[in-house]
Amino acid sequence: MEKILLVAFLFLAVTILGSSHGVDQSPKGVEKWFNKLPHAKLKMTKLHFYFHDTVTAKNPSAIQIAQANNTFQSPTLFGLVRMMDNPLTVKPEPNSKELGRAQGIYGSASFEDIGLLMTLNLVFTDGKYNGSTLSMLGHNQIFHEYREMPIVGGSGAFRLAQGIATAKTYSGDNTTQNAIVEYHVAILHY
Repeated sequence: MEKILLVAFLFLAVTILGSSHGVDQSPKGVEKWFNKLPHAKLKMTKLHFYFHDTVTAKNPSAIQIAQANNTFQSPTLFGLVRMMDNPLTVKPEPNSKELGRAQGIYGSASFEDIGLLMTLNLVFTDGKYNGSTLSMLGHNQIFHEYREMPIVGGSGAFRLAQGIATAKTYSGDNTTQNAIVEYHVAILHY
């Protein structure tokens, strides 16, 4: 009986884990998806969430991984690089429902102003897009009211995504460097 349950569990696990958001991720599944693509309709999806970048806390979500020799003499902290695994939530409160994580790297890449090079994946872990991702790569001038960064791809429900992520700081503390950023994302995908 235990062997039958184990086999049933393994079959179920392979069936569930083999797909993301109901999308077959096997090589044959991807090929089948691309073959249907000429007949697929382009969709627009709008997303809204809050990004919690916590640098100084008991359990930070962003950790410094590199710096230049003169980073802390630079007014823009040029060369500072952090790795992040930041929560994405429905509301700005830290205990709000989590939709996913922003996982990637950002670094200070400008001598002129505080402009971050951001490369990250928005990994959705709950709700309609659970298991899907969006990839963002762009320039983020954090002291501008609105910052626009491109969405350059995606997976799962967001295969071949392209679009724009607009960021606006909801709250920030220059001393702790902790911030909550509101994001509006508009993407086109199949």
